[in-house]
Amino acid sequence: MVDPSPVVDRSSVVEPVETTRAFWQDLGLPGLFDVHVHFLPENIQKRVYAQFDDAGPKIGREWPIRYRGSHAERVELLRSFGVRRFSALPYAHRPGIATYLNDWAAAFAADVPESLWSATFYPEPEAPEYVGRLVEAGVEVFKAHVQVGEFHLDDPALDQVWGILEDAGTPIVVHAGSGPVGNAFTGPDPLRRVLERFPRLAVIVAHMGAPEYAEFLALAERYENVCLDTTMVFTDFFDVEAPYPRALHERLLDLQPKVLLGSDFPTIPYPYVHQLTGIARLGLGEQWLRDVCWNNAARIFGESRSA
Repeated sequence: MVDPSPVVDRSSVVEPVETTRAFWQDLGLPGLFDVHVHFLPENIQKRVYAQFDDAGPKIGREWPIRYRGSHAERVELLRSFGVRRFSALPYAHRPGIATYLNDWAAAFAADVPESLWSATFYPEPEAPEYVGRLVEAGVEVFKAHVQVGEFHLDDPALDQVWGILEDAGTPIVVHAGSGPVGNAFTGPDPLRRVLERFPRLAVIVAHMGAPEYAEFLALAERYENVCLDTTMVFTDFFDVEAPYPRALHERLLDLQPKVLLGSDFPTIPYPYVHQLTGIARLGLGEQWLRDVCWNNAARIFGESRSA
């Protein structure tokens, strides 16, 4: 396994903390609410870093990771930026690992009050039991990553899971778009089929569905509880290969209550603030930015875990 620690000399990296804080302060917000942040067990995190370092088949391009500190260091960095609430989003990449990830994420949430209590699932016989138990216990958000996990969202093994989540209204961040490298499991059609059967599901489409932006945007327009997160979209890094079509900008304004700030911290190759400047340069107005960066997620999840 590749040891990622020497790849970036953190002592030479200066974070634009004041610029990041000025962004939300100028909007009159209490901070930022980032629905797409990852914290994983250290052994899993190192494997994820190695995948990006190798630019492997599921990554498809050079992807230098900027943030490689310890969990404590990364939490403190988010706090310094003014990210007042953020997720952890473990994602099961094979059968039999979801419970391990969920136990770890529960401990992380207990230690970090700003974090959303996050969990994951996989299409396996025990999934309805552990998803139901977690929902009853108060889990705030789930993550499903079909590109990495290589499973179909409409796998029959998930039917009971979708029913539980639809009834509970617990949001699921779903990476279903074909970026960065598509496979037989990605694209809008599987999610569309799930929503046809479970139309009240609360889904947050990761990366705004990149690169199938229009198709996933249409799902958010059609289904009441489908939202989009901005993760890595509108950045120079994404614009090289999957720019968001300018023709869709007006529809994003119409969907103002359904667009949520996401970053993909820590596995991003640029300063955190670049995500913020990317969405600002769309020119959709300060109230749109306020809703995207705080109000929409605060309405869905609450401003604190007890809210």
